[in-house]
Amino acid sequence: MEAFALQMQGITKEFPGVKALDNVTFSVRKGEIHALCGENGAGKSTLMKILSGVYPHGTYSGRIVINGNEVSFKSIKESQMAGVSIIYQELALVGEMTVAENIFLSHDLMRSKIIDWNKINTEAQKWLHYIGLDINPETKVNQLTVGKQQLIEITKALTHNTDILILDEPTAALTESDVEILKGILMDLKSKGVTCIYISHKLGEVMALADSVTVLRDGITIGTYPISEMDEDKIIAKMVGRELTELFPYEPRKIGDTILEVENYSVFDKQLNKAIIKNASFKLHKGEILGFSGLMGAGRTELFTSLFGGLEGKKEGRVVIDGKKTKIQKPADAIQAGLAYVSEDRKRYGLILGMDIVKNSTLVALNKVIKLNVIDNALEVKKAEEINKRMKLKAPNLEARVGQLSGGNQQKVVLSKWILNNPKILILDEPTRGIDVGAKYEIYKIMNELAEQGVGIVIISSELPEVLGISDRILVMSEGAIMGEFRREEATQEKIMACATGGKKL
Repeated sequence: MEAFALQMQGITKEFPGVKALDNVTFSVRKGEIHALCGENGAGKSTLMKILSGVYPHGTYSGRIVINGNEVSFKSIKESQMAGVSIIYQELALVGEMTVAENIFLSHDLMRSKIIDWNKINTEAQKWLHYIGLDINPETKVNQLTVGKQQLIEITKALTHNTDILILDEPTAALTESDVEILKGILMDLKSKGVTCIYISHKLGEVMALADSVTVLRDGITIGTYPISEMDEDKIIAKMVGRELTELFPYEPRKIGDTILEVENYSVFDKQLNKAIIKNASFKLHKGEILGFSGLMGAGRTELFTSLFGGLEGKKEGRVVIDGKKTKIQKPADAIQAGLAYVSEDRKRYGLILGMDIVKNSTLVALNKVIKLNVIDNALEVKKAEEINKRMKLKAPNLEARVGQLSGGNQQKVVLSKWILNNPKILILDEPTRGIDVGAKYEIYKIMNELAEQGVGIVIISSELPEVLGISDRILVMSEGAIMGEFRREEATQEKIMACATGGKKL
């Protein structure tokens, strides 16, 4: 008989108006890396929140069996005591505390009347050495990169004598070097018999790491398959219920006149006492999708945050929008000039999670729903319905809070908010991060439609296949400077990486 570390049988979970999980069955063998795949909203996170005790026994129906014993967790603490640890995509670290304090925050070591700081720091150093992180345990977490913080989260989980480790989009914010560290950790855990459940939209990672994969769609188990019998196209077909013949639906289009011209643009950071953007010059045309590539920290986000008026610091250079020299001091100036900016951090900068879909959709375009200085509620709902229908938003209703939506649908609401204002220029910073392949495809189609209408689009992305697949032209940045430019037909991953790391303009 096959030994299972985990069996979840007939799991059903309902929220008001929505059946999130419908009789889901999910089994994982001991010591394997098991991928859990599905579109946003498929039920992956809900299933794992049940397993980890976030949704306690009694709020769902079905059985959970761990190592042959049926369990019924009423809290996260109970699941941890049973050897289950979960690492969420959204970090749960305390920025003002040290690395060591964060690692042992929920341990008895931090609950004594007299805390032995030397012991805590020594133990933390051992764990940091184990996962290959050369970090002083007394460093404050907010001084680390997001990628290093993610690895601290993993370290924290491992200190709980974990038998089953759940990782939810663990590489979304990691650099390539940090991803390699994570892969090494997972392989070491596997060799020690730890069972890993790996949730990721990056199917290349799934194919490289996983032993088997379970696919969920619309809260239903589609099936569990050995990874040796699958490829990326097969997984995608199971996830979306159809084959996506072209993951990047590029459409040749007529490129128009220059809509944005940036010339010798530099930004100086007072605290760092140096230029973070150095003499950047480029043009964007009407109906063009312009990709910006580069390694993490290359300056892409800083460049466009500054152009949008959201970054403090002395600026030099010339910015021309639709033929007019423009001086943008704050985001309101940028919006007035026809710019729209979809931030890489949609939850922090793109949405008000506690508000409903209608209110979020009209935030930027309130002038379109105001009559006699008062918001016309009926008109606001009508505009929100129109734009979200165009976005193919999946939600119970438009009164639903945005915080309850899946990542892909949240991103569609962010797009709705900006598109409703009819921008001339749309800046998309990591627009498909943490989003499933089906939602990505729909967002690419929206980009194509907007470009066809003459909107100039900038896409900043750390995923090279995405930049290559959707862009008409690609610019590469490194250390705050634009290092090279490639036409679509000549660009390759090798050329872009050489340009991003070569230290000289091509």
